[in-house]
Amino acid sequence: MKAIWRAAIFAVGLLALTGLNGCGRPSLEDAKLSDQQLDLETYFDGRTVAYGQFKDRFGTVRRRFKVTIDGTWDGKQLRLNETFAYADGGSETRNWVLTKTGPQSWTGTAEGVLGQATGREAGDTFNWQYTIDLPLPEGGTMRVSFDDWMWLLEDGRLLNIAYMERFGVRLGEVTIFFEKR
Repeated sequence: MKAIWRAAIFAVGLLALTGLNGCGRPSLEDAKLSDQQLDLETYFDGRTVAYGQFKDRFGTVRRRFKVTIDGTWDGKQLRLNETFAYADGGSETRNWVLTKTGPQSWTGTAEGVLGQATGREAGDTFNWQYTIDLPLPEGGTMRVSFDDWMWLLEDGRLLNIAYMERFGVRLGEVTIFFEKR
């Protein structure tokens, strides 16, 4: 009888965790808070510097970083060369190739990305989703999925909150502030 109760409690807990996992996410249909238009090809053409951190699902900040992004737009593809410098001394580079597939839609690839990333713009907002084998500080990689949300702010700033999951379970989120240089 105890085994049945344990299994039932585990199942209810798992359902609650799964149900809460997706709560509180933005939507492209959310009311816009500005009349600005985010155009990725304009924003990321040239040099951009960003500062961010990873916070685990319990609210503990686990890693901070600075990333320098050099972007070029050729009229169809946006190439982003990202150089990460982590506060713990680590570093990483990632090279994205984003292709504009419609007035507000994008696809993209980068080292470690499985398949293609997909994204959509709507007013001042951009949503970018992909699965990646993310390098770990201690070596090796971990396969995670990102649900990135970006909002164009004032004075050339862009706010990015990325929800990170593994096997459908939220691991944490990355918060980044971009500044045009």
